[in-house]
Amino acid sequence: MLGFNGITMKTSDFSYHLPPELIAQTPIEPRDQSRLMVLNRSDGSIKHRRFFEIVDYLQAGDVLVFNDSRVIPARLCGRKIDTGGRVEILLLRRLDNAVWEALVKPGKRVNIGTKVEISGNEAKVLAEITGLGQNGVKMITFSDETLLPQLGSIPLPPYIHTPLPDPERYQTVYARAPGSAAAPTAGLHFTLELLDKVRRKGVHCRFVTLHVGLDTFQPVREDDPLEHPIHKEYGRLTQEVATELSWAKMDGRRVVCVGTTAARLIEEAAQASKPSLLEPFEGWVSLFVLPGYRFRLVDALITNFHLPRTTLLMLVCAFAGEDFITRAYEEAIAERYRFYSFGDAMLIL
Repeated sequence: MLGFNGITMKTSDFSYHLPPELIAQTPIEPRDQSRLMVLNRSDGSIKHRRFFEIVDYLQAGDVLVFNDSRVIPARLCGRKIDTGGRVEILLLRRLDNAVWEALVKPGKRVNIGTKVEISGNEAKVLAEITGLGQNGVKMITFSDETLLPQLGSIPLPPYIHTPLPDPERYQTVYARAPGSAAAPTAGLHFTLELLDKVRRKGVHCRFVTLHVGLDTFQPVREDDPLEHPIHKEYGRLTQEVATELSWAKMDGRRVVCVGTTAARLIEEAAQASKPSLLEPFEGWVSLFVLPGYRFRLVDALITNFHLPRTTLLMLVCAFAGEDFITRAYEEAIAERYRFYSFGDAMLIL
């Protein structure tokens, strides 16, 4: 149970009790009116603000790194060719041309060779189960994956039970690269107007892409977090952004990540780069950040409040310290903050 730098830890260290009524079921309007908890690592202080006030904590020359991945309509409904039984498919990630990893309900009744017809909106696609993965994941081959966007719907996390009238509300305002099964939720608080204010202050806004998988919400089941098979997510960091981040670090300017996804991607790229020069990156991101990890690029982090026993909470604890995050979460619960995807935000300086 030794993590980075020999730190001893158990998965239960990252657990807490959350009253169910604090799980946000609907988003705040407008986006930037959500609450913002500001954690200062240098003095251990905690302040309570509103998200639009984040401009007060940003400085000219900061580089704000956003994940521009867009949530795809990953939930598909169809019927088995042989029996007519209803089947729900939840796309996780694309493996190859027309081949996807997916979760299927009812999973136990869908085996290799099962064919499912998905139709609607004057379109029809045949899906065939062609392989079995771990934890109930299926490999599915589609007859025409170009039709999937018009056949599917945007999936919401399993803890959100209230229907969302406008699916765009589960997208960031800057989302442009389709591929995620879940939104990079730290970015949901930004409006176009707030982004303009940030830029006018002299902050450099730069975009990377990391396609978020649903495994991001899954709790770590192993007692020892080091035994957890970290989910892989596909990411891209361009040469232009890599150069900008390298110059920022050399100039002593801050790199501020909007979300754990952006942080994981640039830290993964840093692991494969020389210490003083960040190189572009494209491929699978498998970095598992636990307490004791030394961040090479991230100086500040904007993030939401995460589920217990998840790799996301472990990353935040690695960045701010377990004791500090425990105190912050206790205060957030006492102050009735809203949690998870549609909940409030945290800025860690």
